[in-house]
Amino acid sequence: MSAESITGTMKWVSTLSTRPSLEAAIEEVVQEAQALLQTTPDLGFVFISAAFASEYSRLMPLLREYLPNLPIIGCGGSGVIGMSQQAQARELEGEPALALTLASLPGVRVHPFHLEAEDLPDLDSPPDAWTRLIGVPATEQPHFVLLADPFSARVNDLLQGLDFAYPGAVKVGGLASGRSTNSSNGLFCNYRLYRQGTVGVALSGKLVLETIVAQGCRPIGQPFWVTEGERNILLGLEEQAGTSPMSRGGGALVSQKRTPLEVLQELIQSLTDEEQQLAQHSLFVGVAQNEFKQNLEQGDFLIRELLGVDPRVGAIAIGDRIRPGQRIQFHLRDAEASAEDLETLLERYQQLNTPSTTSPVGALMFTCVGRGESLYGESNFDSRLFSRYLPNVPLSGFFCNGEIGPVGGSTFLHGYTSVFGIFRQLHD
Repeated sequence: MSAESITGTMKWVSTLSTRPSLEAAIEEVVQEAQALLQTTPDLGFVFISAAFASEYSRLMPLLREYLPNLPIIGCGGSGVIGMSQQAQARELEGEPALALTLASLPGVRVHPFHLEAEDLPDLDSPPDAWTRLIGVPATEQPHFVLLADPFSARVNDLLQGLDFAYPGAVKVGGLASGRSTNSSNGLFCNYRLYRQGTVGVALSGKLVLETIVAQGCRPIGQPFWVTEGERNILLGLEEQAGTSPMSRGGGALVSQKRTPLEVLQELIQSLTDEEQQLAQHSLFVGVAQNEFKQNLEQGDFLIRELLGVDPRVGAIAIGDRIRPGQRIQFHLRDAEASAEDLETLLERYQQLNTPSTTSPVGALMFTCVGRGESLYGESNFDSRLFSRYLPNVPLSGFFCNGEIGPVGGSTFLHGYTSVFGIFRQLHD
């Protein structure tokens, strides 16, 4: 099912209800959204609290009575994010809440879809196998919002395939949350409830989708070249100094090679007492995604878990594949680092948008269940910071079991991250 509106100005509204009755919550968000939008919507997003999990099957039939024939996707979450009647973003965790976004998207083709894991092509398949699956040609240059079940979707394969078939496309989204079994998660697409797979929407035409991917970490020490690695095991590191050791001819400079454990132990000794305490449980490895950038900054790294060490050979295992020639840097994560990371990225985004740039009309927020009040000790932290830098931009979303967003031109599944998808109208 596709929809395309032809002329006019893009408009985006977000509403939120905390009423414990599902019928009352739906009536409230729909009436408020329609009053704010004041035109026919072309797309809807709905995020429903897991407190309503026993009533997921009733959501779509009730919504359809108010909004028939609307392309719509959504999912359940342990918490939801939406705009209060005071036009302030709120993050509601562990309590009944329903968020609805309606968007009028002139000049945009809207293509919702649902995929089961068994539908996905083999990763050796050509790009057109993926474009046939989605139903949108690569020539349309679509962007994607993806909402997936954490237990059944094969999300990493899906992201790899979409990056292959649609290399210029932006993909954002998250994994449904709120229950520990796949029988209780809810995905919604075009008035149907799904318990497995992925729902999504491809958006192409007069639309720009930009991202902020705040992984909540700050770098410590300095970057190192990987001189030796096997699968997800770091075996050798060398201090970064100019070009990669792999490009100097003859491979790595063995005389300068150090074991990752030696590097890590030296780094730990250089930290403050507070940082050393933090490193015992919140130490991560950032893998640089740009092979050519000399001066690496926050946002240039894909953050992965440090899984363990092997003292016999000085090796370190991380939560991703690694290869010689890549650069890594150790990172720490806590509330202060998360706040600093997001603010740095928001400032950078604000600086890149000149007065001639079209203003954002709306945004989606996909944030980890490990952030929010449990991380910051207060509610609405990330959404409030976002609104400080991008005021008057309607925001909605949910708390995820994993967040989808790009780093360095490729799309990844993250943890402990806040991903923002920011929508702007594209003019000729």
